Amino acid sequence: MLDYAGLEALAAVLREGSFERAARKLHVTPSAISQRIKLLEERVGQVLVLRGTPCTGTEAGRRLCLHVEQVALLENDLRRKNPELVPEGQTALPTLKLAVNADSLSTWFMDAMAAFTQDGNELLDISIDDQDHTAKRIKEGEVMAAVTATGSAIAGCNTWPLGRMRYIAVASPEFVQRHLAQAESDRELAQMLAKAPMMYYGRKDSLQDQWLHGLGLDGRRNNARHFLPSNQGYTRAVELGMGWGMHPAQLITPQLASGDLMELLPGRDLHIPMYWAHTRNAQASLQRLTDCIIHAAAAWLEPMKD
Repeated sequence: MLDYAGLEALAAVLREGSFERAARKLHVTPSAISQRIKLLEERVGQVLVLRGTPCTGTEAGRRLCLHVEQVALLENDLRRKNPELVPEGQTALPTLKLAVNADSLSTWFMDAMAAFTQDGNELLDISIDDQDHTAKRIKEGEVMAAVTATGSAIAGCNTWPLGRMRYIAVASPEFVQRHLAQAESDRELAQMLAKAPMMYYGRKDSLQDQWLHGLGLDGRRNNARHFLPSNQGYTRAVELGMGWGMHPAQLITPQLASGDLMELLPGRDLHIPMYWAHTRNAQASLQRLTDCIIHAAAAWLEPMKD
């Protein structure tokens, strides 16, 4: 049987990032945390924590941490349904680690979180990652569930289709005048865009490349790229003419209406499918969250294409 005092210490270290902060969280000394993890590592026969700033978990450590979080969910469900079996205060509030792409977090996912937290006591720990990479976070045991663009099966997970997020290419009027005014056709405009300065949310962002690829162009050869990992900052940078970029259509309706941004090549939208995936053995505990997510996504996203 697993040592749950050691597992609790492991989860605290990986969540807080250091032995000292984990000790304060659990109201024990750092040496007690260190001893518990040492005994746990000896019991399982492998290293679980990589000491550093911050401390991180090995793959085995992350998976054990995920197990602790799933146990906390089960205990919370048990206490809710049978409070006499698990008295209030004897179990910590469960924390759900989720991975979500920034655009979902800035739009429909907020509604899902609000609905979920109104009717329960679970806490949320959200990590932001590109929608093409969030599935990897589940596979590696870093999170329990994720919004992902991966529709293919993920080992050990259940997956639900949510809908499609519509992206459009936009730029400021000043940018269009400076870089694209000489275009005499949509084809010339697309070719100029492939060479013009582009805005990227981060190094994993491939939306601009995907859009250009759909036009038969390769934007990966263009090194004129700005990287700005902030949705608000990204949009503002495009408004100020730093570069052109792909945006969720729903996020920039005011800027399009005011003329601060212009759509490039109308009708050539990029549709990114979104899915909700979570570890299969946590399905019962995550059913209410899944319901909130499916409901919120249906109100924001376009239906999946048949």
